[in-house]
Amino acid sequence: MADLALLAARKHAGRPAVKYKRAGEWVGVSFEEFGATVRETALGLLSLGLAKGDRVSILANTRAEWAYACFAILSAGGVSVSIYPTNSPNEVQYVANHSESRVIFVEDMEQLEKVRRCRADLPTLEHIVIFEPSGNAADDTISLEDLRARGDKGDPSQLEERIASIGPDDNAIFIYTSGTTGPPKGVMLTHDNYRQVLNMTETQGTFSSDDLVYLFLPLAHAFALLIQFGATDVGAPVAYWEKDAQKIVPNLMEVKPSYFPSVPRIFEKIYTLARSSAADPSSLDMAVAVGVKVRQMAERGEAVPSDLRGHFDRAETELFANVRGLFGGQIRQCVTGAAPIAKEILEFFFACGVPILEGYGMTETSTVATVNTLESYRFGSVGKALPGVEIEIADDGEILLRGPNMMHGYYKNEQATRDTLDTDGWLHTGDLGYLDEDGFLFINGRKKDIIITAGGKNITPANLENGLKQNPWISQAVVIGDRRPYLVALITLDPEEVPRFAEQHSLRPEDVPQSDEMRAEIQNLVDSVNADYGRVEQIKKFTILPEDLSQEQGTLTPTLKVKRNVVNEKFQPAIEQLYS
Repeated sequence: MADLALLAARKHAGRPAVKYKRAGEWVGVSFEEFGATVRETALGLLSLGLAKGDRVSILANTRAEWAYACFAILSAGGVSVSIYPTNSPNEVQYVANHSESRVIFVEDMEQLEKVRRCRADLPTLEHIVIFEPSGNAADDTISLEDLRARGDKGDPSQLEERIASIGPDDNAIFIYTSGTTGPPKGVMLTHDNYRQVLNMTETQGTFSSDDLVYLFLPLAHAFALLIQFGATDVGAPVAYWEKDAQKIVPNLMEVKPSYFPSVPRIFEKIYTLARSSAADPSSLDMAVAVGVKVRQMAERGEAVPSDLRGHFDRAETELFANVRGLFGGQIRQCVTGAAPIAKEILEFFFACGVPILEGYGMTETSTVATVNTLESYRFGSVGKALPGVEIEIADDGEILLRGPNMMHGYYKNEQATRDTLDTDGWLHTGDLGYLDEDGFLFINGRKKDIIITAGGKNITPANLENGLKQNPWISQAVVIGDRRPYLVALITLDPEEVPRFAEQHSLRPEDVPQSDEMRAEIQNLVDSVNADYGRVEQIKKFTILPEDLSQEQGTLTPTLKVKRNVVNEKFQPAIEQLYS
């Protein structure tokens, strides 16, 4: 991985490497420019005295400079340590201090301020490099531009020697788990871990140099990082978002990507928007059924009857083309991971000609272990094992994984490593699932998330939660009931949809969460979802929280997974009220 970017600069010369928005226009950076920036930044790090194996943190949003910094750290023989830009100063201090980072890259003054607030508690930190300096940044930082200028004067042979010294078992990346339970653990991933997983995914034809990738996912997370590595390796340009969730769909329509990695929440929002705008939901369901059938017949090379073709053509004009337009109209495939997605949503987008392929993995598997492909997929599954990855289902249903992409352990945490990686090399994922007769893996829960009611019934909350979240008004749903007599749900509303509901019912937006009208709407939805389950598996009561869950308040991880322990603690009074 140390010379991946520098080799790409030569292999893909003349092609765009990255795109980003500047002054309202999309601008491109060639692979030659990309490689030169990485080389200069790496030499700049060597000029600061960075030794092989030293840790360097990156605290920034997904942007070109994040990629430059990461590749430069790897070329200089360092270990790139990811810190989420949404982290608090205390969380920044924990990761930078635990990893003993000597250098930290920060995006701007906002991120710099977090480091300044905890600087006294970072004994190993020697240098701060800032992407966008302003104000008093010069007091204690080096600008990325100045670091590159230092590197430009450096000796290129030094960098070549450092790259040559790096072996497959040397650490490349530390990613700290988001801590849905307990303090974050630093996952140690080697150069070989990532090179192996790149080889596996490229064998699957994940994407090619003809693709254009749109990336908004945090590069601090393993999912986005693998996409960045893979795109650079094969020569596919990456277009970065504008740091605004409201601009993701407008960006897609402007950039017109062919490959779009995302998390379920984005697809859920587009799906609920399409359903809510449909005059007749039953006709939409019929269109989806026709779309799935016709596209699968076409894949198998079967002739489509004329009457079925007529229904399909009408749906194409009235629905499918419009949905593809929201993605820019050029999508070849989307990929989703990090959290469960409902089968109905996958079928809807497939019918519209936007295949969303679900994969599965963890930070500990260097991102991915199983994947659906355009050639081999099964709705509701997370695909088949990547070449070289083995899957075993333990007696209690836990998914065990083994392969060359498994982490080497948790940094400075031998006990947690022993708890997760057994002596035979099997990674204990904590997820529950099964393999079907064709080798497709299905996830049906997480060991720690399984609810065992007071009556002894085992319930997977994700199924109920996914049902609730398909409603356009709902943003998050958290089902609770462990060791309790019945299930309850905490509901949050989608802040983008609340004004529309308020207007429809002549309410002030701030009054919507506690209004009788919204409560009646949610009750109808709960009744509808409950209808698919037995009495002991039904939600008996719910409450609508006054605000949405968020990363800032610590209730969501950076990939928008719910931190159940934090939610339980934060909203304990509301939960107790439901059982009083």
